[in-house]
Amino acid sequence: MDKKGNSIIIDAADHVAKGGVLNRRLFLNSAIASTAALATARAAFAQEAVGEGQDDWTLIPGSSAELYGSRSRFEEERVKRRLTPMSDEFYNLRLTKYTARTPLDHMLGTITPNGLHFERTHQGIPDIDPDQHFLVIHGMVKNPLKFDINALENYPTVSKQFFLECSGNSGTLWSETPTNESLQAIHGLLSGAEWTGVLLSTLLDECGVSKDAKWIIAEGADNGMMTRSIPIDKALDDTMIAIRQNGERIRPSQGYPMRLFNPGFEGNTSVKWLRSLYVTDRPVMSIQETVKYTDMMPDNMSLQFTLEQDVKSIITKPSNAMSLKQKGLYEVTGLAWSGKGRISRVEVSADGGKTWGDAMLQDPILPKMLTRFRIPWQWYGGPAILQSRAYDEFGSIQPTRNQLIAARGRKPTYHFHAIQSWGVQSNGEIKNVYA
Repeated sequence: MDKKGNSIIIDAADHVAKGGVLNRRLFLNSAIASTAALATARAAFAQEAVGEGQDDWTLIPGSSAELYGSRSRFEEERVKRRLTPMSDEFYNLRLTKYTARTPLDHMLGTITPNGLHFERTHQGIPDIDPDQHFLVIHGMVKNPLKFDINALENYPTVSKQFFLECSGNSGTLWSETPTNESLQAIHGLLSGAEWTGVLLSTLLDECGVSKDAKWIIAEGADNGMMTRSIPIDKALDDTMIAIRQNGERIRPSQGYPMRLFNPGFEGNTSVKWLRSLYVTDRPVMSIQETVKYTDMMPDNMSLQFTLEQDVKSIITKPSNAMSLKQKGLYEVTGLAWSGKGRISRVEVSADGGKTWGDAMLQDPILPKMLTRFRIPWQWYGGPAILQSRAYDEFGSIQPTRNQLIAARGRKPTYHFHAIQSWGVQSNGEIKNVYA
């Protein structure tokens, strides 16, 4: 039924895949879209008459304006969580202390508010006075230079939207048995934001980089002095020194007062609290590039410098953060991204990947940024397995879990980007499953 009480008929021609996956164009029909939105509202309406028990907020004046805006007190549960779906007890405790994950099940669109952007540090968050902090560019350059935040803000800046993902995001899915952890715990080391800063190529051009330079060694001012090697080609492409996030100065947990930002690369290369960029002809081979952030292969050899994040997608709703209350029409929505460029296509399946339907991609579709996808789904009350599969503009396709394990084995900790499955039970309960 639509809002006027007219019947809405969904026939066989509207189904583009088995399991109730419907044609994405149905969402262009306002009646269909309204029906999906009202899937749970009808039940609530039936239980309570309109206005009954509702406070009248018009009877008293509201609060005054704040110097820095805060959220409604009714949104206090929608926060980052220190969740760690890892087995090693000691590492678990450390990672929990220094990690907080974005509540993706509460997100719509593609921009993550600054206060909900995921955090990952190795030795905690330093308290840095911006007037006492400097960035030095030195090494194989003609003119070593030093910059403070005020100097950087006087340079021409760019503002672009990019995703940021920890290479350990979704890592628990390498395990042999499906985890019962939440969507936030599994995939919450992922966020999207508008980053503003100075292109590193601008500063390197001013310094005069040697033609023999191949790498740049970035070092942070945190207690662990986070150090990563960045290929010179990347540094001269789209790498920036980020000083603002979603319009305001970046927060301490994101590298205040300045951080390196490498669009499309694994998150740890975007070194926070940046204090040194050393131009050289070889990587530094730091602990973050040898013991950690490498991919162990089946032959016990390790892949190093697998920096670019692979094409990937996840369904954020429905997910195991919710359960389906009744049969009917639902919206399946989620996020897709690629470290190479734009997302070109996302497919959704409700039968564990046997058949697929094309999802609608929400504009703008930007390179190296999250893309929101959505598709209507008719749940008939039986078991279903929801999956999404992403493609990027360069022809890369998100693999199945079996394909990824066949290529890399079970030893890796990082870079899990295979298709993930939500199993819907007949009672509406949703679990992470392997299919």
